[in-house]
Amino acid sequence: MDIAVRDRFTGLWEKYFPGAELPLGIEFRATPPESRKKVPPPDGWRCLICQMGQARNGTPLVFDDASVTCRGGRMYTGFSNQRPPEFRHFLSSGKPGVVEGERYKQTPEIVDAWGKSLTPLPTSRKSLVVTRWDQLGADDNPEVVVFFARPEVMSGLFTLANYDRGDPCGVICPMGAGCSSAVYYPWLEQQNEDPRVVLGMFDPSARKCVQQDILTMAFPMKKFTKVIGFMEESFLITPTWETVKKKIERSTEQYNHK
Repeated sequence: MDIAVRDRFTGLWEKYFPGAELPLGIEFRATPPESRKKVPPPDGWRCLICQMGQARNGTPLVFDDASVTCRGGRMYTGFSNQRPPEFRHFLSSGKPGVVEGERYKQTPEIVDAWGKSLTPLPTSRKSLVVTRWDQLGADDNPEVVVFFARPEVMSGLFTLANYDRGDPCGVICPMGAGCSSAVYYPWLEQQNEDPRVVLGMFDPSARKCVQQDILTMAFPMKKFTKVIGFMEESFLITPTWETVKKKIERSTEQYNHK
């Protein structure tokens, strides 16, 4: 990680998004850094987004094969490409006496069709490293930068994501688990020449892991580097954004006093 880039964005973030939460840098590594906290196997099921809360609060994390027990989370992080038995019923209306359905899809057949659109992640990666932006070091190489943000901040991020595009679709919002929008889809976009940004955290099962007014916006690092380069020529320097900045400041103050 270029420390100058890290520090430049940190300064710009505080200038244009005062008090807003810094993003997380996410990367896959074959050999995890010893300085990061290894996430132990949870006692039973636990959502990856819930576990990421520690990193949001300033504790860099390393996830390995044993750290992620949610089967969806394992699939969306590449620790496993095997869907659990009866997954097509689990995601839809269930199967009496076998599995209760989440009812996120109307029928098992729709689940099958949706599943065919998913690209398996390579399973050769041994660890997933999650680090808050200001704690990234020279040895880090984030592939995805994910923001947990409120509406006014999301407004700025969304507009930055579309600033240098001639089409209106610089941000995509694919259906999936919370970890799919924070890790899986933005990582896949990072592999493209012209990656898009991913809006997410609409998964009802993951909503218990974030505050009531928080969504995610995940930037592939290729795109994020470009964004840092044009922030100070964009709408962020206009009177329009000054109005939004004041709302961000008020929102932050209200949130910190809850």
